Amino acid sequence: MSPITKDTSGAETYGTIFALVESPHEQGVFWAGSDDGLVHISRDNAQSWRNVTPKDLGEWSLISMIEVSPHDPAAAYLAATRYKLDDNKPMLYKTTDYGENWVNISSGIPEHDYTRVVRADPGRPGLLYAGTETGVYVSFDDGVHWESIQANLPRVPVYDLAIKANDLIAATHGRSFWILDDLTQVYQITSGMAEKTFQLLKPHPTHRVRSPFRNRKPTPGKNYRPALGADVAYTEVRGTYGETIRKFLDAGENPPEGVIVHYYLKERAQEVTLSVLDSEGQEIKVFSSAMPEDESAEGMTDPRTPAEPGMSRFVWDMRYPLAHEVPGDKSMEEVLIGPLAKPGTYQVKLRVDGESQTETFEIIKDPRVAAEQKEFDAQFQLLIKIRDKLSQTHDAINRLRGISEQAVEWTRRAQAHSSDDTVSNAAETLREKLSAIESELIQVDYKGARDRLDLPVKLNRKLAELASVVASADFSPPKQTYEVFDYLAGTINQHLDNLDKIVEQDLSHFMEIIQELHIPMIVPSPR
Repeated sequence: MSPITKDTSGAETYGTIFALVESPHEQGVFWAGSDDGLVHISRDNAQSWRNVTPKDLGEWSLISMIEVSPHDPAAAYLAATRYKLDDNKPMLYKTTDYGENWVNISSGIPEHDYTRVVRADPGRPGLLYAGTETGVYVSFDDGVHWESIQANLPRVPVYDLAIKANDLIAATHGRSFWILDDLTQVYQITSGMAEKTFQLLKPHPTHRVRSPFRNRKPTPGKNYRPALGADVAYTEVRGTYGETIRKFLDAGENPPEGVIVHYYLKERAQEVTLSVLDSEGQEIKVFSSAMPEDESAEGMTDPRTPAEPGMSRFVWDMRYPLAHEVPGDKSMEEVLIGPLAKPGTYQVKLRVDGESQTETFEIIKDPRVAAEQKEFDAQFQLLIKIRDKLSQTHDAINRLRGISEQAVEWTRRAQAHSSDDTVSNAAETLREKLSAIESELIQVDYKGARDRLDLPVKLNRKLAELASVVASADFSPPKQTYEVFDYLAGTINQHLDNLDKIVEQDLSHFMEIIQELHIPMIVPSPR
C-alpha cells in the first residue's frame, strides 16, 4: 500500500484504503482493502501487513467492503467492483483461513449487477446479504446460492447494509434509508418449508408501544396527527384483506403497529383462521380469511387472514375485542376501542383447512416506561371490567330497542285485526317506560360531532371516557377511577334492574293482551 499523504485535492490519487475493519473476535486483527485491488491483513496490531488478495480478483478492482464473520474469527467476506473498467460482473469472495484461500461466491447474482457490500447476519450462521447496483440479495447457504429480496425496494444502488435489532437496514445512493423489518422470519426459513402444506413462524417479541394512530376504520382524505412532537400528514385506505394502510406524505414509515405473524401456505386454502390466546390458552380474538356478510369496506372492522399461496403477514394490534356496539350509534365512534394487551406471554394458533399449528410470543413493555407488571395487571383488569359493563349496557339498549320495535309491529297487526285500542295503549305505555331507560343509558339525539356541545353525555359515553382515562398512560389506575366506575356501574345497574322489571311485568302484560285478542302472527293488510 502507498503511504498516507496530504494530497486530497482530486480523484487522481490511487492506492487509497477503501475498506478497513477490525476483527470483533481478536484484538489487533485488521483487514484492509484498497481501490487498486489489494487486500491486506494484520494480526499484530498493524505492526506488519500481509497481502492476501484473492488470486483471481483482477487488477485495479475496487475493494468496496470487507466483512468479518460474526461466527468465525478466521472467516471474512469481501465485495469488489470493476465497473470503472467497464466490467459490471458481481464480485463476492469468502475466506475461512484468514485470507490464505478465497472462494468466489457470486453465483446467483446477475452478471450485470455489480456488488458494493456484503454482510453476514449475526443471528444465523451462513445467512448473508449483498447490496448491488440495483438492489439486495440474500443467501441462506453462506454464498453458494443467492436470490433477490427486492420486494418493494426501488431499483437503486445499495451502498451499505447493517443488521440491527433483527432488522436489515439499507443505505441507498438515492439518499434514503430502507428497513426490512423482522429478520426473525428470515431466520426460520428452511429448504424443507416449501414442501410443507403450511408453516406458522414464531413471532418475535413485540414492544407494547402506544401509538397516536388509533382509528378503527380508514379516514378518507388527507389527515394530520401529532407524532414525535410534530404534525405528520398521511392518507388511509382499506387494503385487500381489510387492513388499514397508512401512507405518510411527509415522514418516514414505521414498522406495523402490533404483533407481526408470518405464515407460509403451499397452496391456496379454503379457510385460514388465526387465533390469539393468552398464556392460559384462553381465546382472545379470532381472525378468518372468510369475507364478512357485509362485504363493503364500512362493514369490515377486523382485518382478514390471507389464504393465498406463499408467505403471508398478519398484524394483531394487541387489542382485545371491543365492547358490544349499538347499531347506528355515532356517539361512540371515536372512543370505543378494545383494551390493550398487557405485557406477558401469549399464543397464536394457525388453523388451515382443519389442521393447526401453535407458537408462543412475548409482548414486552416499552423500555422507557417505569411501570411494573402488577401495575399493568391492575390497569388491564379495570379496563376489562369497564368494557364488559359497557357491553352489558349496550346489550340492554339493543334489547329494549328490539322490544320497542316489536311493540310497534304488534300495534300495526292489532289495528289491522280490530279497532280495539287496547294494544296500542299498552304498547305506548311500554315504549314510554323503555324510552325513559334508554335516554339515560345513551344519547338518542346524537347525530354527529357538532352535537357534543349541545347534548348531555349519557352513561355509556361516560363509561367509554373512563376507559380512555385509565388507558391514557402506563400506570396503576388511581383510586378515583375505581370510584367513578363503581358510581357509573351502580347507576347503570339500577336502570338494568328497572328494565328487567318492565320485561317481567309490563311486557308480560302486553303479551297477555295480544293473546286474549287472538291476534294472528301475520295479518293481511286490508285492500
